[in-house]
Amino acid sequence: MKFLFQLALGLILVEAPLANATDLAILRNGNSIRHERRQVVGPVTRLYLSDSASGYIEIPTDQIERFETDTTPAISQAAAPERPNPAPKLSFPSSIAQTVNQQQALVDRRSLDEMVSGAGQRHQIDPDFINSVIRAESGFNNRAVSKKGAQGLMQLMPQTASHLGVANSFDPNSNVEGGTKYLRELLEKYNYDVPKALAAYNAGPGRVDRYRGVPPYFETQTYVAKIIRDFNRKKLAENPSLAHRSKTTKPHTQTAKVPAPKKHTVKTATANSFPKPTESASR
Repeated sequence: MKFLFQLALGLILVEAPLANATDLAILRNGNSIRHERRQVVGPVTRLYLSDSASGYIEIPTDQIERFETDTTPAISQAAAPERPNPAPKLSFPSSIAQTVNQQQALVDRRSLDEMVSGAGQRHQIDPDFINSVIRAESGFNNRAVSKKGAQGLMQLMPQTASHLGVANSFDPNSNVEGGTKYLRELLEKYNYDVPKALAAYNAGPGRVDRYRGVPPYFETQTYVAKIIRDFNRKKLAENPSLAHRSKTTKPHTQTAKVPAPKKHTVKTATANSFPKPTESASR
C-alpha cells in the first residue's frame, strides 16, 4: 500500500534571561529552595543550586508561589561542623516530582527512536512518518510549548492529551504514544487521506470537515506539504528507485510505502490540489 507525502517549521524554544541572586523559591506546597540564580525555560523554572552550570533542578513554574531574598547568614568554613548532617530531602507532591524527573534532560535520539518505533508498530504507522511530524511540531524538543499551549514532542493540546489519556505531555514516551494514536484516529477518520489527516492534526478536524479537505490556511498548507516532503525525502534516500517510479506517474509527485491495514486504500494529493490560502490556522 502506498502513501503520497510532501514539516512545518520546528518550534524554537526561547529561554528567558538568567536572574542572578541568592534567593529562596517558595513553593505552593510550603517547601523552599535556596538557589544562586534561576532561569525560565518554557513551562519550568531552572534553579541553579551553585555557580556550576550543571547543578540545577527544574520546577514547574506554576508550582512556585514567589521568590524571596535569602537573609540566612552564611556559615563560615571554620565554624562548620566536621561532619555536617546531610541536607534534608525536599518533599514534592508526586505529580511535581514526576515532572521534575522527566524534564531533567532532553530525550536523546536513540531513546526517542525506540519510542517512535514502538508506537509505530502498535498503531501501524511508519516510524519515519511519525518522526516527520515530530520534526514539524517541536523540532524534537520534548519541552516545546506553542503560543496556543500545545505541549511536548508532538505538540498535544491539553484537551487532546486528556482525550488520549496522556497525563503528562512533557513525558516523551506518553507524548509520542498519544500523538501517534491521534494520527491513527485521524487517518481512519479520513479513510487514509494523508493530507486531510495532517491538516486535521494541525488545524483541527472541524475545519477539515468544514472545507471538505485541507483548509485554506497558509500555515496548515505549509505544514502538510513540508511533512510530506520530509517523509518522501527519507524514503527516497532509503530506496532511490522510488524516484524513477514517480517520474512515470504524475509530475512532482513521490510515493512511499507506509504500514496500514490492507483493506484500506490510500488517497493521494499534490500541492496543486490544495485550495489557495486565504486564512490562518488557530493552532
